[in-house]
Formats: sequence, C-alpha cells, structure tokens
Amino acid sequence: MRAFAHLSASELRLLSRDPATLFFMVAFPAMLLLLNGSNDHLEVFVPGYLAMVLAIGGISTLPGVMAGYRERKVLRRLATTPVSPFVLLTAQIAAQLAMALAGAAILVGVAVIGFGVAPPAHPAALALAFLLCALMCYAIGFVLAALAPRARTADMMGLLVMFPMIFLAGAAIPREGVPGELREIGAYLPLTQGVTALRESWLGQPTPMPFLLVSAIIVLGTAIAVALFRWE
Repeated sequence: MRAFAHLSASELRLLSRDPATLFFMVAFPAMLLLLNGSNDHLEVFVPGYLAMVLAIGGISTLPGVMAGYRERKVLRRLATTPVSPFVLLTAQIAAQLAMALAGAAILVGVAVIGFGVAPPAHPAALALAFLLCALMCYAIGFVLAALAPRARTADMMGLLVMFPMIFLAGAAIPREGVPGELREIGAYLPLTQGVTALRESWLGQPTPMPFLLVSAIIVLGTAIAVALFRWE
C-alpha cells in the first residue's frame, strides 16, 4: 500500500509538470465554458466537458506514458523489484483520476458559482457516471498503449482516437449541434455513452442503459488490454 501511494504521488507530480497535460485537463474545459458563457443553455455543455477532461487524460495522455515506460524498460526493471508493474499501472490510474478531479472541480465551480448553472440533479449518479467514464477512458488508453510499439506512436494514436470521439460523442459540443449523419456515427462511440450518463445525471433522471454500456466497455477494453499488453 505504501508503494502504491508513493508511486501514485510520483505519477501525479509527473503529470502536473507536463504543461500540455496540466493545461488541457485542468484549464482548457473551464476556458471553453467561459467562451460559451453567453449561451442560455450552458448547463448542457458541462457534462460533455467533464467527459472531455477524462478523454484527454485517459485516451490522449495515458497511452504515451505507458508506452514510454515500456520503451524505456521501466516496466521490465520494476518486474525484478518488490514493486510489480501492475502497481505502476494502478498508480497511473490514480494519478490520472486525481488530475481529472481537479479539472472537474474547477469546471463545476466556474459553471455553478461563476455562471449560476443549476447544480447536478443527481450528485451520486453523476459521481458514479464520472468514475465509470474515467475507467472506460483508461481501458481504451491501455488498449492503445498495448498496440503502440513506441511512445510517439502511442501519442499519435491517442490523438487520432480522442479528437473525433470528443466531437462526435457530444463532449466538445452537444450532440444536438452535430450534423445528422455524423450524429448517427457518434451514437456508436464509447464516449457517447459516458456523455449520456453524465448528462442524464446532471440534468434529469438517469437511466440504467448508459451505465450498463459503459460498464460493458470497461470489461471488454480491460480484457483486450490484458491480452495484448506487453511488459517489455
């Protein structure tokens, strides 16, 4: 447990020292909210921006970090110590989640305090949706890390997967603003289910289906990552 806490703190420090990660996970979604501040329905943007925070960390940042550790033989060296590579993986998840919570707290604070957006209608459901959406993004990120031979390749793959997904899934802009054919494509993307769960929890009565679909994606993504991931 002590090794996990130490590694989690170290991973969080490394993430916070990366200007791009710090900006896009913590500041960028709140800035987008400020840019849309004149919109009369600002509450529909907040759940999508929460999903964006998670996608940036889990799908864009995490694959490069893990592929970089494998490329630099960090995972192989850890395997010879009492600290297993699995502990490093879980510590990376904990660090990503802590950074995402910081970004989410700033975003929600700007929305509720700065613009008077109504608080979430179902806070407990929103917290569960946030956690499940985070785990789903991390599962996707680990699959990309497993497929990428090098850190640079993983970074590129993460960006190529993340950017279309956040725009088509309703994270960057509400899905109502996406053209019809693209909206139909977006309906089949994993992040769409996460955005739906977050949005229903914030705005109204949450339904079980998005939560079940996100959970299924977590299980499937984790299974694929475990089957494909190489420690060296």
